[in-house]
Amino acid sequence: MLYTALEMISVEKEVMEKERETTLAERVPPLKLSGLSVQELQDLCKDLHQKIDVVDEERYDVEVKVNKLDKEMAEMKIKVQELTRKKPTLKRVKISAEQLLSVLLGSSQSKTIDFKANLKTVKKEEEKKEEVTDWRKNVEAMSGMDGRKKMFDAGQ
Repeated sequence: MLYTALEMISVEKEVMEKERETTLAERVPPLKLSGLSVQELQDLCKDLHQKIDVVDEERYDVEVKVNKLDKEMAEMKIKVQELTRKKPTLKRVKISAEQLLSVLLGSSQSKTIDFKANLKTVKKEEEKKEEVTDWRKNVEAMSGMDGRKKMFDAGQ
């Protein structure tokens, strides 16, 4: 199995080399240097330098585009990972005010703050309570003519 894979790889390499040779033959015609004067050779060199410059510029442009697209792909992969990653569910933690302060300020701060000391105090209105006396004494005092007179005088 390895031998067949090696054979396939060697065949692919040969095919790639043949394709390269044919494309180079199409794009770059063979040079005919025999029988040219010095001026014609200089013109040919200038022409070849111009073609090399154009190819280098194209190669640079393609490299920049490839690098830009690679960066965009990496950013997109990161975004996809962030979107697909499950975020852990947070649990509610009951913590006292003193424990919260110790966590926020650090363990070096052992100062305790009384939060209730800063709260406003609300005074409740006390209800007016009538004097509670023995009802029997009250009934005896109100009985008779004297009691009715007291009630009449109190009403005025």
